[in-house]
Parts: sequence; C-alpha cells; structure tokens
Amino acid sequence: MEKIFYPLTQRRLRADAHIRELTASVKLSHKCFIQPLFIDESIHMPRNVNGLPGIQVDTIHSVLETISDCILNGINKFLLFPVPAYKTDLNFDFSFAVSVVKNIKEFFGDEVWMAADLCLCSYTTHGHCGILNDDHSQLVNHKTVEVLTKYAVQLANAGVNCIAPSDMMDGRIAAIRSVLDALGKDHVTIMSYAAKFSSQFYGPFRDACHSAPGSHGIKNRKTYQLSPLNINDALASTLRDEKEGADILMIKPAALYTDVIARLKQQTLKPLAAYHVSGEYAAIEALAEKDLVNREAAHLEVWTALTRAGADIIISYAAKNAKEWIDKMEY
Repeated sequence: MEKIFYPLTQRRLRADAHIRELTASVKLSHKCFIQPLFIDESIHMPRNVNGLPGIQVDTIHSVLETISDCILNGINKFLLFPVPAYKTDLNFDFSFAVSVVKNIKEFFGDEVWMAADLCLCSYTTHGHCGILNDDHSQLVNHKTVEVLTKYAVQLANAGVNCIAPSDMMDGRIAAIRSVLDALGKDHVTIMSYAAKFSSQFYGPFRDACHSAPGSHGIKNRKTYQLSPLNINDALASTLRDEKEGADILMIKPAALYTDVIARLKQQTLKPLAAYHVSGEYAAIEALAEKDLVNREAAHLEVWTALTRAGADIIISYAAKNAKEWIDKMEY
C-alpha cells in the first residue's frame, strides 16, 4: 500500500483543553493586575460612574470597604485617584490626597501596594494637567513640574509605595526622582505615564474625576499628550523617562496601542504597564450589555493581547475580577 504523507500539523496542540493550557505561550496571573480607585472629597456616599458599570467613586471611608473586597478577590495593588472638593489654578491644597493615603495605610499597612496618580487635572478650574499662562494659550512646563514635585513629596511622606505622574510634562521624572532621593525616599518607585496618548477613550474617567479640559484658551491636551499618529514620539518620550529614573513605564491607552507596547519591549528592560482605560473598558461592557460579547471572555482576550504584546502589568477597571476569571477561563 502506498504510504500517505500528511503535512506537518499544529492541530495536535489544539486537540483538547489540557494541551491548549499546557502549551499556551501567555500565562495570565491576577498578581500582575492593578485596580484603579476613585476617592472624591465632595461626596458623602459612593456614586456610580457614567459608562463604567461595576465601578464607583468612593468616599474616604467607603474606599476601605472597596479595598477589602478587592483583597478578598486576590487583588492587593491599587492606583489612587483622589478628587478634591475645590478647584483652583494656584496655591493647590493636596491635604485630601494625603489624608486618603494615610487612611488606607493606617488601615491596611503593608497588606496593600499603593500607587498615587500625580496630576493637576482634577485640581484646576480649567481641567488641564498643569498651570496655564495668563491668557490660557500655553501650559507652563517648569511651573507645573515645581508644583508636581511638591505634591510627590507630600504623597511619599504620607506613605505611598509609588508615584505615578500622568501629566506628560518634560523633565518631571528627573525632578521628582532627584527630590525623593535627596529626602531619603529612594525606596518610593515611579511609574511614569510615559506613552500617554491624546485619546478619545478617556471619557468615563473624566466623569469620575471631574477633569475634562476646557478653557478660553487651549481646548484639548494635544500640546502635551502624545499624538496617535506619532509612534516615534511615544518611543522617545518613554525612553527619556527611563533615563530620568522611572522604574515602571506605562502605555495609555493599551488595547489600541499594542504595537507601542511591542516596540518598547524590544528597547527596554524596565517593566511595562498597560492601562486598559475607561473608554476601552466601557466599550466591552456596552457590548456585553447587549449580549454581543461574553463579558468575561472579552476582558480576558484583551488582557491576553496586552500580555502577548509585552505588558508585564495590567491596570484594569476589571482587575478585581481577574483572579476569578483567570482561574475558570476556558482554554
């Protein structure tokens, strides 16, 4: 009988769930996830966020319960977004953010790891990420960096584990690192929003933080956030932050920018954090609400894509579900 030769096949590695699980090149772990938290000084009861089902803006007290629930679900790493009650353009008061950090640290101690977002967008009347000049035509870089550095020191003294500058000012990483080191806070890490794009996918977040930009001068953040059309600028900005002392480099948004993650993975040994932002999360949730996708499977697919691209850390509004969903995911 004539021998039949079959072409080399990969299908044997897909034959059943056991072999698919065994040979998967991506291994998701809930230990690599960070849960964002919003804490608003002006509210007395938690409030929902438009477009973010399952997410609430907490009070300084209710956030302790939110964190406790996350810990029960295996998540103990958080990114804090304190929202002050009063807005100004000068003489910023960071005491609420400091009190939030101290309150959490006193309650949980080293059981949790806390990063604190560092920006002025929720503090300013105009919603921009820094100090504007008199006619609001430009953002003043050096004055903004001075204020952010003072803010970083207060957060570090309060007990945060990590400072996360999201403002996109030039030179802010070097300024913050040098001051923290000089004050004996060299153990505090910096997670830089290194490749933060001017994106349409931040809408629900801005509702949560009351931080939508708007003034009689510059109307958007294109003069300081990255253009989606310029990957070279994203790479250069990220590698600059690395040289200035950033410990973790963040790409934001994430799902639409896996090419940026992949390119950076080839150029740095620093950990890369992918922020699956509010609009990206909301898109999945809206599809799931209409039964057009399986909610859990869709989030898992995005997380897999981010990990496959090279992300070491994932910041997700669904992080609190990560352990449960990963443990029962179908291969």
